[in-house]
Amino acid sequence: MSSLTHLECSQCDQRLSPTQCWNLCPACQRPLLTRYDLETLRSRLDRDRIARGAATLWRYADVLPVADLRHRFTLGEGWTPLSRATRLEEALGIQEVWIKDEGINPTGSFKARGLCLAVSRARELGVQEVSIPSAGNAAGALSAYAALAGMTAHVFMPRDVPRPFISECRALGAHVTLIDGVITDCGRVAAEGVRRHGWFDLSTLKEPYRIEGKKTMGYEVAEQLDWTLPDVIIYPTGGGTGLIGMWKAFEEMEQLGWIGSDRPRMVTVQAAGCAPMVRAFDAGRKPPPPGPTRVRWPTACGCPRRSVTS
Repeated sequence: MSSLTHLECSQCDQRLSPTQCWNLCPACQRPLLTRYDLETLRSRLDRDRIARGAATLWRYADVLPVADLRHRFTLGEGWTPLSRATRLEEALGIQEVWIKDEGINPTGSFKARGLCLAVSRARELGVQEVSIPSAGNAAGALSAYAALAGMTAHVFMPRDVPRPFISECRALGAHVTLIDGVITDCGRVAAEGVRRHGWFDLSTLKEPYRIEGKKTMGYEVAEQLDWTLPDVIIYPTGGGTGLIGMWKAFEEMEQLGWIGSDRPRMVTVQAAGCAPMVRAFDAGRKPPPPGPTRVRWPTACGCPRRSVTS
């Protein structure tokens, strides 16, 4: 059973009912966080019970927002392997290096985690149509889970994204709109569609449930390392939902008594051609400004990278 109690604004701490569809905080328009009755849960849930759960992210269902089993949609996402990179350890002179392979998730990326939870919870709340702006992976994941849940997906993508992304979404039944521009232009057009038609907006950090899917990476890393946390987590970052989700998972696990108060150093890594987080950190700005005018395919995937400790 889910121990969901309420939603809470990340900025002003306003509490909202979880039985209603919310995007951003109605008071300050900042992202909402999902909260649970962890004190009660601590007395009835232990790590041994978790270990007997399904080999998907739903093994952590008690700290996920979906209560109705009929709406826990799954394509086998989560519980991805953590592989030790011994040759990389030798090359870097580091004692232990582990790589979590998120590429084996359904639709080929970690986006499956967030969209699995967002779609499942939206369906449980009665949503029929969902919308997302995306440059590829999130669109594919949404299309897959919306099809599984019997929902209509509206996807807005830059016209110059690789054709397989577009074909995947269309093959899964999504309504795909190609935009002459970049992801921010897609977001603007998608937002207009949300306002006009009442679709539920699943844009990054504009609803509370994608974080809940992403946080399962934090639970898995702890469990796979025998309930200890690594010293450092290096994470390829777009909007940063995964980093936020993992940090939230660590806080929840401490309250459950599963780990202590030590935390990893979190490092965000972005491609040089699309690095708003890095630029914002270097300039001391918060929050970061929008990204560059264009990410060029496919060279963006192979451009030089740098890391910033946060």
